[in-house]
Amino acid sequence: MIEALKELFRGGARKSGMVIALLFLVLLFNWLTDGLVVTPGNAQSIIFGNAHILVMTMGMVMVIIAGHIDLSVGSVAAATGVIVAVATRDWGVPWWAGILLGLAVGALIGAWQGFWVAYVGIPGFITTLAGMMLFRGLHLYISREAGTNVRVPQEMWFIGSGHLPEWGPDTGLNNSTLLLGVIGIALVVWVEFRKRATAKRLEGKPLSTALSLLRAGGLSVVLGYLTWLFGSGRPGTSFPVTGLILLVIAGIYWFLSTKTITGRNVYAVGGNRAAAALSGVNIKRTNFLVMLNMSLLASVAAILFISRSRTTGPADGTGWELDVIAAVFIGGAAVSGGIGTVTGSLIGGLVMAVLNNGLQLMSVEAPQTNMIKGLVLLAAVAFDVYNKVQGRPSIIGRITDSFRRSPTAPTAPAPTKPTA
Repeated sequence: MIEALKELFRGGARKSGMVIALLFLVLLFNWLTDGLVVTPGNAQSIIFGNAHILVMTMGMVMVIIAGHIDLSVGSVAAATGVIVAVATRDWGVPWWAGILLGLAVGALIGAWQGFWVAYVGIPGFITTLAGMMLFRGLHLYISREAGTNVRVPQEMWFIGSGHLPEWGPDTGLNNSTLLLGVIGIALVVWVEFRKRATAKRLEGKPLSTALSLLRAGGLSVVLGYLTWLFGSGRPGTSFPVTGLILLVIAGIYWFLSTKTITGRNVYAVGGNRAAAALSGVNIKRTNFLVMLNMSLLASVAAILFISRSRTTGPADGTGWELDVIAAVFIGGAAVSGGIGTVTGSLIGGLVMAVLNNGLQLMSVEAPQTNMIKGLVLLAAVAFDVYNKVQGRPSIIGRITDSFRRSPTAPTAPAPTKPTA
């Protein structure tokens, strides 16, 4: 069992460092607030209030892996949101068509910025800085012409502030949330069986049974607790619809980033542009796609946000890019590119979400909150850089390594000293 524990923290669960940091923050703030953090209502509030940021982290991590940065995401989201609201209120566009229009606008903006980055050669920092000003101005212009606050259709409210519905017999929990938890646990067990089968096929023997039980059992316990937490709130509440949308998008982007040629190309371009070009990677196409994808996800975030707030306002999107970029770097992305994961960015986003929520529950004012968030970001990156300088594997490296190679892959034997 001791060996299994060592393998658990050395191998496939190397991302546990950030998970432990997240758990520590939850327990710390729960203690400081006399139990206000770990409650069904507050857990739901964390998802409702941060789903739009978490969605954008999945696009931003791809941009940063490719060696760029996008400063315009908040402005793009604000402009997209007000266009959707005005279209559904004033142009007679149905709510579902308004959503499609918003996604199309986001993709068009992304194609615009991707063109300048990929085919003209303007650095992403400059292109998106211009985009931040351009689309912020567009948002304010439309808001001024249409009214300061534009109300969105009632049909969209469920997307941003709805809960999974109740059905079936009385189980003491919301049955939709219960079903979601059961599916999650089943996926964990299935993935572990797949890992064991793969190890047996490649190495002739399965993974340690104790390791598999620790890994699958630990994740199942966590999922079971979260199922109880979200499903045991007051009647009419359950796991948020925005959370379900977030999970679906996370699954799609995990697959795209780890199992597709496009995902591998993004890592190749960010890791070594010259080597990627020599390997046949289309650099321009890859850069174009990551910028387009970022703005598309910003439009998704805008739809989630305006559906929750039910109106648009002049402050929409302000400062979002800072929270998104901070979450991605806290989650393990490297400033130089080539390193980062969708899972890590989501964990980093949750760290920022819990930090914001805990400080808010403690009635800490905005100036102090921003100072603390800045110090957390600086400390996370500085600690990682320190470990690299010392020649030790960094926490970030440990997090990302398990996604780059199988934990069961055989290691090369140590070189032997030549004999005379």
